[in-house]
Amino acid sequence: MRARSEALRVLERAAAAAHPVSLAELNARAELLARYDNSYAVPVRVFEDFAARLTDPRRPDGFRVLDIEGMRCFRYRSTYYDTPELRTFHDHRQGRRRRFRIRERVYEDSGERQFEVKLKSGRGETVKHRQRMSGGDHPLDGARRRFLSGVLRDAYGMPDAPHDLVPSLRTDYRRVTFVADGQRVTCDAELVVRDEATGRGALADGALVLVETKTRGHLTEADRMLHGYGVRPAGFTKYSAGLAVVRPELGANAWVRAVRSVFP
Repeated sequence: MRARSEALRVLERAAAAAHPVSLAELNARAELLARYDNSYAVPVRVFEDFAARLTDPRRPDGFRVLDIEGMRCFRYRSTYYDTPELRTFHDHRQGRRRRFRIRERVYEDSGERQFEVKLKSGRGETVKHRQRMSGGDHPLDGARRRFLSGVLRDAYGMPDAPHDLVPSLRTDYRRVTFVADGQRVTCDAELVVRDEATGRGALADGALVLVETKTRGHLTEADRMLHGYGVRPAGFTKYSAGLAVVRPELGANAWVRAVRSVFP
């Protein structure tokens, strides 16, 4: 078994120190299926101070930590689906206005499964559509394909969804979520990515916490705090960065410096 990383230890301490919020309250205050988001690779020493300030109970807008039955750090697994020529990856790499990501997300501590489609709106928002899965449901079965086709038709006017989807990348990581009204900050450690075609994998730097801010506006107080530490948005998603590192022949383009820092 791999030793726990410094990032995970720091993340767990930050979660333990914060005041709790339930899942129901999180959804009421900041479900944010349509939101603006920014991603950051934050050194652990910066993250410690950042998290303490973010969750300081003396702050009028202090963030709380998601707590489900006493658990605050959760295991996530996502399997992404793409075409054999990696249409999704290339659309994101090229910054196309109409782009989407398709994945199955598994919340490993509860066993819950969601089929998710993430789009970019005309205003630059990330918009998530999801459908709960159970039993023998499969991400590429008829019900999920109809759901995907409906989402892409309604959002982009696409007559058909891609028919040749295959599993492309799997991600595993640990997550802590901090919440305030209309804002979420997700903090991930021990990210592992695996190419579903070749089995090639990579492990993120254990001295970095991967932070994403999510809000209805463009910048949150969390963004401003991170900018104050000199930490700037990384500008990539786990799917884009993960596939770029396990398939270096694809090219990372504008992400190359950030990808190399996250996967040294």
